[in-house]
Parts: sequence; C-alpha cells; structure tokens
Amino acid sequence: MNQVKRFFKEEEGQGMTEYGLILGVIAIGAIVAFTAFGDSLIAKVNEVKDSVFKTGTDTTTP
Repeated sequence: MNQVKRFFKEEEGQGMTEYGLILGVIAIGAIVAFTAFGDSLIAKVNEVKDSVFKTGTDTTTP
C-alpha cells in the first residue's frame, strides 16, 4: 500500500511531461500557422528573392 501512495506522490517525471506537452502545443500552432498562411508566406519569400536577385538593367550604377 505504501508503494502505491509513493507512486502517486512522485513528481520526478512531471517536468519532462510538461515540456513535452508545451512542445506539442507549439508544434501544432506552427503547423496551423503554416497551413493558414503558407501561400502568402511563399509569395512573400519569392518577392524578396526576386528583388534580391533582380535580373535585367541595374539602375544603381551610373
């Protein structure tokens, strides 16, 4: 009976479980965000890429 009481009072694994749950919630939030805003994020990244690697005439040189 004492072993059963001690089992329920132990808190050694509790911290790791909480970190795992927090990591899971963050992962789910990231997946939802990328799913919801994925197309607009890809468009923005392509826009930045195109402006950095602009082809054609360079207007900055005289």
